[in-house]
Amino acid sequence: MGFLAVVIAGVAGFMFGAVWYTVFANPWMEASGVPVKDGKPANSANPLPYITSIVGAILVAGMMRHVFVLSGIDSVGEGLVSGFGVGLFLVTPWIATFYGFGARPFRLVLIDGGYATFGSAVIGTVLTLF
Repeated sequence: MGFLAVVIAGVAGFMFGAVWYTVFANPWMEASGVPVKDGKPANSANPLPYITSIVGAILVAGMMRHVFVLSGIDSVGEGLVSGFGVGLFLVTPWIATFYGFGARPFRLVLIDGGYATFGSAVIGTVLTLF
């Protein structure tokens, strides 16, 4: 059951990302400086970023499940708060560091860090539903 929970939680995090980046598509494209063609990222037909994203979300879910089991996190509320904390206090600071040294706009930190934070909260919530 653990493997299935990890895959489902990872897919949920990936799907949340699809919604997040649909909502923030234009600000993200502007802040990231990604090449744009016909109002979409020029590489939007390339499957590699999507494959990388879903594999990454499943890996995050797997590690979060491991940490949750070791920490006794087993209620939906604990999963939500713990996932939120992972995104806000573990992932987003790394994003901010990379973008700060890369001279990327702070708005991009907010968009991508927001996804990391709320996406991790989604993953944590789904993991504790199983």
